[in-house]
Amino acid sequence: MEAALKAQIEAQGMNPETVSEQIANFKNGFPYLKITGPAIPGHGITVLSESELESLASSYPAVAAQIEVLKFVPASGAASRMFKDLFAFLDGDGDISQSPFVQKFMNHIEKFAFYEDLDQVLKDQGSSISQAMDSRDYKSILAALLEDSGLGYGNLPKGLLKFHSYADGRRTPAHEHLIEGIQYALGKGNVVKIHFTVSPEHEEKFKEEIQKVKANLEAKHGVKFEISYSQQKKSTDTIAVDMNNEPFEEDGVILFRPAGHGALLENLNEVSADLIFIKNIDNVVPDSLKPETKTYKMAIGGLLLTIQEKVFEALRKMDTVADTSSVDFAKKVFTEDLGARLPKDFELRGLGEQAEFLHKKLNRPLRVCGMVKNTGEPGGGPFWILEEDGSQSLQILETAQIDLSDPKSKEFFNAATHFNPVDLVCATKDYQGQSFDLLQFRDMKTGFITEKSKSGRELKALELPGLWNGSMAGWNTLFVEVPLITFNPVKTVNDLLREEHQ
Repeated sequence: MEAALKAQIEAQGMNPETVSEQIANFKNGFPYLKITGPAIPGHGITVLSESELESLASSYPAVAAQIEVLKFVPASGAASRMFKDLFAFLDGDGDISQSPFVQKFMNHIEKFAFYEDLDQVLKDQGSSISQAMDSRDYKSILAALLEDSGLGYGNLPKGLLKFHSYADGRRTPAHEHLIEGIQYALGKGNVVKIHFTVSPEHEEKFKEEIQKVKANLEAKHGVKFEISYSQQKKSTDTIAVDMNNEPFEEDGVILFRPAGHGALLENLNEVSADLIFIKNIDNVVPDSLKPETKTYKMAIGGLLLTIQEKVFEALRKMDTVADTSSVDFAKKVFTEDLGARLPKDFELRGLGEQAEFLHKKLNRPLRVCGMVKNTGEPGGGPFWILEEDGSQSLQILETAQIDLSDPKSKEFFNAATHFNPVDLVCATKDYQGQSFDLLQFRDMKTGFITEKSKSGRELKALELPGLWNGSMAGWNTLFVEVPLITFNPVKTVNDLLREEHQ
């Protein structure tokens, strides 16, 4: 590796070996995973009965009050993609008849929570929304919304945009996550811990937003917030290559790119709690729809704690004596409580080998993932995977990880019934109270290669194994069906016009 490239790699906080591996991944690609079937209700997805739901949700708060609970919110995503169609109109010829998206936005503009702020910006400029609408000056409205001389929404993160309107004011997703935190992430000492992963340029703005609402919420609900922040590390960026798999250079400078949400595994690895909820920043709803989210969050948290207790008991029994009784108990926990599948030759192995296998399989991070019925949303879904050791595990897979040219894999893919809404609760400590090193449980063979362009040139970009995909491949996983109403992401600005956000 030439000295100039090596120096740039080290300046990124990376080591040359990692970059060599990344370039090899571009050349060789990633293998498809071996699917043995979709996870569906009764075969990999648990559907809680009303009584189970009520029991888990009602028993959860008392247990949570004895432990440290944390809400982990990936919040570094910029909102620019939300406004893609508005930007296109702003940069185009201004013919609204050619853009149904912009027509819808303008026809319902008074329904957006940022309407009053936007109107004020235009008034400060000597106009108003109604005047601009009357004169069909749509571009001035969009410029006031998106550009830094106005509200600057085009350059802000989603977490800081006004999403919802209430009688007493308007709320951002960051604000809504604090209120959600009170409902199901209240832990020991009446403390609500929330960790936001943010972009460096937006951290101060997040702190200002939280500061505006925190004291009032603490006084109103009798809780204490502990809010922390981290940034995606430069050392987790990946090298970009040209179409010949050579490092992509501009004026002698190598291009490194953020490596997707899988890079946040490093951030997750550095937070400590007994129970960690993970939910994306834009998946929030107004107060009227929060009760169902709260119930299911508490239920999946309660389920995880129940299963974890059995896993810990099995590990301790095998530590005391690895006899037939303790191995049978561990096998029952692995196959019935966790619902995993043993290798076909497991029963032919000696007792010592069985105990060693089960101990290694049980002593892992644990997660319970909510799954919603698939209504055609793009993204990952739940599947059964054949592991190298012959066992079968539950995984969240993206379409790119599935060989759709293989008839059997395509059949399994088409038979999938559920979708991953990123609704996770995790336990990242072992049975002796030590934090797992989460980097030891990811599958580096499950990255993604995508094609992008920069300055008119094509390039290939590499994403690390996704946070809830390959980054958690070695975790013990349970899937639970949750209602579709608990999944209300905002991908475009017009999603805020949906009934759920009004």
